[in-house]
Amino acid sequence: MVSRAEFEGRTVLVTGAGGGLGSAIVALLAGRGARVVGCDQSEAALASPHLASRHVFDLLDRTSVEAAIAAVLETDGVPDILINNAGWTRAETLEALTADRIEHELDLNLTGVMMFADPIAKAMAARGSGSVVFVSSVNAIAHFGNPAYAAAKAGINAYAKSIAVELGRSGVRANVVCPGSIRTAAWDHRLAKNPDVIGKLQRLYPLGRIVNAAEVAEAIAFLASDRASGVTGVVMPVDAGLTAGCLPFIDDILGA
Repeated sequence: MVSRAEFEGRTVLVTGAGGGLGSAIVALLAGRGARVVGCDQSEAALASPHLASRHVFDLLDRTSVEAAIAAVLETDGVPDILINNAGWTRAETLEALTADRIEHELDLNLTGVMMFADPIAKAMAARGSGSVVFVSSVNAIAHFGNPAYAAAKAGINAYAKSIAVELGRSGVRANVVCPGSIRTAAWDHRLAKNPDVIGKLQRLYPLGRIVNAAEVAEAIAFLASDRASGVTGVVMPVDAGLTAGCLPFIDDILGA
């Protein structure tokens, strides 16, 4: 049984706090006693009553990122936990890639995330404690489309391991959660084009369904918490079994 006061006295900084997954993370951690500081790219996205403090910035704007870091540290102090959740993609195939789209997706999902996380992780190390959790993707483990986004998320997996290895002796842990498809608003554009896409997705997943935001948030909470005090440098899929193997191969080839 997880304590309702598991994060009592802890400050947790969550980026992308207003999105579908971000909202679930915020609600879960606040419900377990955390003081949650939310970051997103607009005030409107940060309307959650669970947030104790709010900061607006754009991961694509270095000046904005640097100003947000200074504001967070001055207003809220060095967080006990940092959850890097913000991310976005629309270039879904190689055919859709252009030089501008490659640059945009790498800047948003890798460069911007690293620029924001790096000084905070180092501030945690200077204090002697901290837990960092990155929200990556199954796209970083195997190819499911979105090539620029996948490359960026693979970079995040590698960056998390660098924090784990180099800052571990300073009391900082870093881990990664790799969700599969999550039914959030991020899927709305696909559903608008093809309402049957969720049914088609389910056939690929050994659990017969995709995960929900609460399930991913629970994995994040575990890795962030003292329950995972000996866990660092881990890349954890939360994907209803998608990366474990190819279920359609079993159904269509071996079961034919």
